[in-house]
Amino acid sequence: MHRLFILFVVPLLAAAAVSTVGAPAAAHPSKPFPARIALPDGFTPEGLTIGHGTTVYVGSVLDGAVWRGDLRTGRGSVLIPGTPGTAKAGLELDRQGRLWTADFHGGGASVYDPGTGARLAHYQFTGEPGSLVNDLVITKRAVYFTDSTRPVLYVVPLGPGGRLPAPTAFRVLPLTGPGATPDAFNNGIVALPNGDLLVAQMLTGQLVRVDPRTGGSGLFDLGGYSVDRADGLVLRGRTLHVIRNLSNVIAVVRLNGPYTAGVVQREITGPQLRSPATGDLLGSALYVVNGRFDVESTPSTDYDIVRIPA
Repeated sequence: MHRLFILFVVPLLAAAAVSTVGAPAAAHPSKPFPARIALPDGFTPEGLTIGHGTTVYVGSVLDGAVWRGDLRTGRGSVLIPGTPGTAKAGLELDRQGRLWTADFHGGGASVYDPGTGARLAHYQFTGEPGSLVNDLVITKRAVYFTDSTRPVLYVVPLGPGGRLPAPTAFRVLPLTGPGATPDAFNNGIVALPNGDLLVAQMLTGQLVRVDPRTGGSGLFDLGGYSVDRADGLVLRGRTLHVIRNLSNVIAVVRLNGPYTAGVVQREITGPQLRSPATGDLLGSALYVVNGRFDVESTPSTDYDIVRIPA
């Protein structure tokens, strides 16, 4: 019985497999995501974050505009119009779907509705000339911002359910240790699973671990590897991408168990990287925005987002 069953059924399965190859569904495979997405000429991007589905947001360090696009189609438009004299650096979405921005030389941060672009809140951290509120990371209980010219973090606490606090309900957290190194240019920031924060120092070429309660810090051991020009940090699990802008390099680092050190596994480079500023992950791809900091920004300067297998 078993032999007869096999002799009868196997040819049918083989015929079904052959007919499937020519089926209409296989003749129209899903269109791959674009490897490059053009931004408006003259946009001068810096921050990038990926939201719901394939939606991406990019901020302008020139005039504070925010562009919203689709990574699947490559199409998009300006969600938040720019205003002369303002700028936006880091961007991130919180668990409630709100869009937070580091307002760079404006000395503060803003929160927006990612659908309408309406501003929901603003926090003015400092009026000190020269301050650069550069990047941010959102945890369950607070939002932390770096200042590239001051040895501090700005902390906006979140209420129950992520409720936004009053405009003055932030604190300034002074840094001590290597996090307070003069002229280090603290830049990108991520939260480690052990509770520490990891901050990139663009000009020292170091990463530092920061205690978010005390501001105390220590060096993150990279085995002597320099992350000179480190800008954005992207962390997933134990894999850290360090985006080094003017070096045109993305260092892929494997973190150790206690999150105190890492080993550089490889460097990503190539002509598609043009002073990359920061990035974000979607599936198995890293999306990076090219800031083109090595050229003068003009109304006709082209900018883009590039897709890199991660």
